[in-house]
Amino acid sequence: MNENAAFDKKIGEEDLFLLFKHSSTCPISQAAYEEYETFANENMKVKTYYLVVQEDRPLSNHIAESFQIKHESPQAILFKKSEPVWHASHWKITNDSLAKAMKENE
Repeated sequence: MNENAAFDKKIGEEDLFLLFKHSSTCPISQAAYEEYETFANENMKVKTYYLVVQEDRPLSNHIAESFQIKHESPQAILFKKSEPVWHASHWKITNDSLAKAMKENE
């Protein structure tokens, strides 16, 4: 199963999860990744996933095209019942913004 098909299958199986798209060469993305990691470690009941854009550009593009969300990195997307219900990029990705988005969509 290719990465796109695996993602499509996963999105149908999960009720609520957070996806983080990370650029391994961007300092802004590194700061956002640290915020994402803090959120994930403090909210273990929430399923979280991340992808490194340089390692999986086809999947990143598939997600952008499938949900009409312009690709950015860093980027966080909250999915609920197979649909994106919130997304943010760059400096808007903080532990607080992730926690607020999760609380609003539980």
